[in-house]
Amino acid sequence: MQQDQMKRSLTLIPVVLFGFSFMALATVFSTYGIAAELSNGMVSGSYLLALIVMLFTAYSYGQMAKVVPSAGSAYTYTQKSISPHVGFMVGWAVLMDYLFIPMVNYLLFGIFFSAAFPAIPSYIWILGMLLLVTLINARGIRLATMANAMITIFSLLFIFIFIGFSVKEIVGGAGTGTLLNVKPFFNPDESFSYIVAGAALLCFSFLGFDSATAFAEETVNPKKTIPRAVMLITLVGGAVFMTVSYFAYNVWPDHTTFTDPDSASHEIITFVGGKLMATLFLAVYAVTVFGSAMSSQASASRVLFAMGRDGQLPSFFGKLHPKFKTPINNILLISAISLLSLVLSLTLVASFINFGAFIAFISVNIAVISYYFIKKKERSFKGTILYLILPGIGAVLDIWLLLNLDIHSKVLGSIWFALGFIYLIFLTKGFKQKPPELHLSLENDSQDRTA
Repeated sequence: MQQDQMKRSLTLIPVVLFGFSFMALATVFSTYGIAAELSNGMVSGSYLLALIVMLFTAYSYGQMAKVVPSAGSAYTYTQKSISPHVGFMVGWAVLMDYLFIPMVNYLLFGIFFSAAFPAIPSYIWILGMLLLVTLINARGIRLATMANAMITIFSLLFIFIFIGFSVKEIVGGAGTGTLLNVKPFFNPDESFSYIVAGAALLCFSFLGFDSATAFAEETVNPKKTIPRAVMLITLVGGAVFMTVSYFAYNVWPDHTTFTDPDSASHEIITFVGGKLMATLFLAVYAVTVFGSAMSSQASASRVLFAMGRDGQLPSFFGKLHPKFKTPINNILLISAISLLSLVLSLTLVASFINFGAFIAFISVNIAVISYYFIKKKERSFKGTILYLILPGIGAVLDIWLLLNLDIHSKVLGSIWFALGFIYLIFLTKGFKQKPPELHLSLENDSQDRTA
């Protein structure tokens, strides 16, 4: 039905901007100190390794977007290529990821600004940001795209200014005193295991490249645009993270001298640019958190829409606003759930996120193998590399990262997963029937859904 179709208006750049906002490019600063400790200073090397790991999964997302250009992302890919039952469970896991990321951003915003302005309670900041994000997403993709463009430009501008100030200090003799240095990537005097430890943490900086696939039904020519967007987001994000951490090391090579690893970037920024630069960083960080909240809420609402339209969730979730063509019920519901940020702790909320993300990543890699290598029999030498070896490597690496999550993530994630399994039993009457699903044909769907 027409009412169940979203309006196609997004081109490559807006989709990439959504990914950058979700990923939050400026978070490279907030994780630098902890990453420097874990990697023994080789943060750029850890980012490089993390980028390599994530590129395998980004490749698989792009391959599945070519054949299932539909809202729902990992949920739809696994539903169509593996089975509706697996698709439901992956969608359930993804919901855990997407539903709690906006909450984390609201919490960070409240903590951040209540510390900067103690006279104003954190709940005022949280409610204000939540209201603004909800309004922008409810009004439609075009307004959100404009906001994402401003956020990304602001973040990149600050990063360029930071690099400029850093170069000035290094050339003047500060830090290592050299602009050419391999030690941020690899120090022969240190064990490679430090780089691996840092990469296990920093892979989470790339969460968000997959969010672009949730906008497939609102994208012009999604079969080409979405795969390109996913790879661009991953590559550019990785390049930014490596560059910032490279100059941060050369400005301040001894990570053991930070007053507090959590605020290491603030010390570095103040050192290269003074109080004015530190103040600008506060503004950039606030804008980055806002952008991530907006993009994650938009992505989550579309996964809920896909599951509601398919009948795997009540029809309430599959409705669009008659004028703006946005999944308004889901946007409002996510905002209501995010009110829990007023009472929950950051540690508890963050523990939910990573488990769902890696379940989705593993499943999409397997979906590529299932669809191309098994069902389509792409088993030539080239097909074996593209549709078995590459996604197989991606799945193995993602399983490794999943197993290395902290105990809270694994326990809370397993509980959420078990609840989804119980609901699936109810939905299928004890597996006597298949879960409801939308009958999209693989490969030719985009031609039927053009605006």
